[in-house]
Amino acid sequence: MKIAITLFLTIISILTSGNLPAKSAPPPAAQGWPRERTNEQGRLIYYQPQVDAWTNFKDLTFRMAFSLTPKGGKEIVGVIELQAQTDVNMDDHSVLLRDFKINEVKLPGLDPEKASQMDQAVRSFLPPGHTVVMALEQVVAAVEKSQTPAPVPVQNDAPVIFVSNTPAILLNIDGEAVRTDIAGTNLGFIVNSNFPLFFEKEPGKEYYLFTGEQWLKSASMESGWAPAPKLPADFSKVANDPQWAEMKKPILSPSTKGKPPMIFYSNKPAEVILFRGQPVYENIAGTQLSFATNTDADLFVYQPTKNYYYLAAGRWFQAPNLKGPWTYTTPQLPPDFANIPEKSPAARVLVSVPGTEEAKDAVLMAQVPTTAVVDPKAAEQAKVNYSGDPEFKPIEGTSLAYATNTPDKVIKVGDAYYLCMQGVWFMSSNPSGPWTTAASVPNEIYTIPPSSPVYNVTYVTQSTTPEGSIQSSYTAGYLGMFIAGAATGAILASGTGYYYRPYYGYPAGGYPVYRPYATTYGVGSYYNTYSGAYGVARGVYGPYGGAATTAAYNPYTGTYARGATAYGPYGSRSVGQAYNPYTGTYAATRQGSNAYSSWGQSVVSQGNRSAYTQHYSNANGTVGSIQGSQGGAAVGASTKYGNTAAGKTASGNMYATHDGNVYKNTGSGWSSYNNGSWNSVNNSAASKNPQAQSFQNTGANQAKNAQAQSFQNAGANQAKNAQSFQRSGQSAAQARTSGSGEVDRAAQNRQRGASESQRFQQASRGGGGGGRSGGGAARGGGGGRRR
Repeated sequence: MKIAITLFLTIISILTSGNLPAKSAPPPAAQGWPRERTNEQGRLIYYQPQVDAWTNFKDLTFRMAFSLTPKGGKEIVGVIELQAQTDVNMDDHSVLLRDFKINEVKLPGLDPEKASQMDQAVRSFLPPGHTVVMALEQVVAAVEKSQTPAPVPVQNDAPVIFVSNTPAILLNIDGEAVRTDIAGTNLGFIVNSNFPLFFEKEPGKEYYLFTGEQWLKSASMESGWAPAPKLPADFSKVANDPQWAEMKKPILSPSTKGKPPMIFYSNKPAEVILFRGQPVYENIAGTQLSFATNTDADLFVYQPTKNYYYLAAGRWFQAPNLKGPWTYTTPQLPPDFANIPEKSPAARVLVSVPGTEEAKDAVLMAQVPTTAVVDPKAAEQAKVNYSGDPEFKPIEGTSLAYATNTPDKVIKVGDAYYLCMQGVWFMSSNPSGPWTTAASVPNEIYTIPPSSPVYNVTYVTQSTTPEGSIQSSYTAGYLGMFIAGAATGAILASGTGYYYRPYYGYPAGGYPVYRPYATTYGVGSYYNTYSGAYGVARGVYGPYGGAATTAAYNPYTGTYARGATAYGPYGSRSVGQAYNPYTGTYAATRQGSNAYSSWGQSVVSQGNRSAYTQHYSNANGTVGSIQGSQGGAAVGASTKYGNTAAGKTASGNMYATHDGNVYKNTGSGWSSYNNGSWNSVNNSAASKNPQAQSFQNTGANQAKNAQAQSFQNAGANQAKNAQSFQRSGQSAAQARTSGSGEVDRAAQNRQRGASESQRFQQASRGGGGGGRSGGGAARGGGGGRRR
């Protein structure tokens, strides 16, 4: 508890002083494409992989276009079809490709004898020990999203939504107010408040609220708050009570600076839309939408109907005006939301617009597991603390029960007990342990419904490998991010939307124990497409608008055990601490989204973990990257097969199609390669549509352009005008199927993957602060506009 309160006050101090802690070392920067390798055979340039399948997020089947320049010979262009094993590092969004297997080398138009020679030459550049590191976003963007997992039946009832044009905070009481006296004083406090809230028992019965900056008082919790120039005398007793040690400074040295914020009261899940002055809106080019520019909320107006659209916790709500009523509307979003240009400051919401490529990427990424090998001695660190004797409550629809009087996730299965802690499963015959690392998990645990507060443990799996080691994996649902269905496509939703009643315990002679569960609204639950983080930011609105963009407040007071571990500060990376209420994990890592981080490598290991020194190590060797001042990048590998290097070149982009042909964009259209020459494809058609050509050149950025999209959609008609490929014998219809239409999509995916990877790198380095023009921090679902 003391740690939680200390962090609360430290964050306040940081925000008011403007001094931020030193940032941790940045993660590896994304490596450029294409890459170059040389050996005694000559030089090979290979281009970004185009993914055909990523089975179980482990087995990658892909194609790469390449150009080979043999020593003393001319350039030859072709396609390599390969398979590789992958190790994903979700901390820095990287994928290590290893154990390469070349299935086929295709050399369009080359005679058989020369093709055989060049085949062997190409293979010499990619020996069995070869490894490649690429950005996770690049892999995800290239994967075909033909199948979507079954959505989670989340709740989508609209929260209470307040609107303010001046600094404001949300005073949220978790249900009916629970009051308790402070011994030896005329004071009491509200146990289940999200900000420190005290009251006088007699005679005035005033309430006193600490906002993090100043004290306010009122005769009612619901309204009437005004500055408190003086605190009642009994507050000095509270300040000198060791159990309230963290409140000593705010009580003895209260601040009266600044205009007090507006206080919005709610005893139900609620959100605040906080404007900096009167609302200001900006039109979004190519759409009939405008978005609010002077708020950290995601708020839009659709001009044809004048309706308002607000995004909170991954869900869209609609109202005829800012006063409401608000209703859930994700499945009925106007089509224009999908047309928001990628470069628009409002484009970050595309990840929450059903049917967009950004949403599809996010849904796929949420299924990518974070995997670790667990040393059995991890069980030595597994301790469960109960408030009194263990208490269990049945899980509806199952024969299971869960422990209610502990912040840890303990599930009773028959006569056995299973503990899920920091992404690892343990078991015991006793609810208090001792615990052993579980070799497997009962299937019934995976039937726990979303209506249960322990539902998130169903996203953690554990098994014993053929080698005898125990492997644990979790996906985004464990961190509180769930795949939700919509009529036009799946999206990610923060939180289940269910209200989980908190636990209250009343130990003899002590203060009540209050332990709330993770909630969906009023805590800034978010998925940040820029940083790839999932998290919760308690009280993101802050007492003064600027604070809302950089930190979250811990609302708890005192050091008694009232469940502070259920919530904590999910601060920005600059604050350096993070807490996830679903997992009960504090982390000092960048983004803080790794449930394994605080176990330490002695008990939990991830095979390709990066040390942020831009290198990866596993059993096959070490891969390192270097960034040059001229914008190039180089990658070197030191393996048991020797040292190799690949460097970014200025050769532009090439694409490999399924039929073995290679394409590139010449600036005036696509060209295909065959036996030493490049042949134009669709040049005449493309030249008649400059915007369509611009789409080809810039990929995803221009995909939002209606005419460019029209060009792509009309590709079938345009391809009828294309000349037959020379020496290929293919018809124009075949050229359309395997040629320009396919590479248009590949170019769009490649551009989108590069853009999303760049955003992640910027966010990871803390580039930019709060606000639309930044590049770091987080995206608040209901308060914190952070990019």
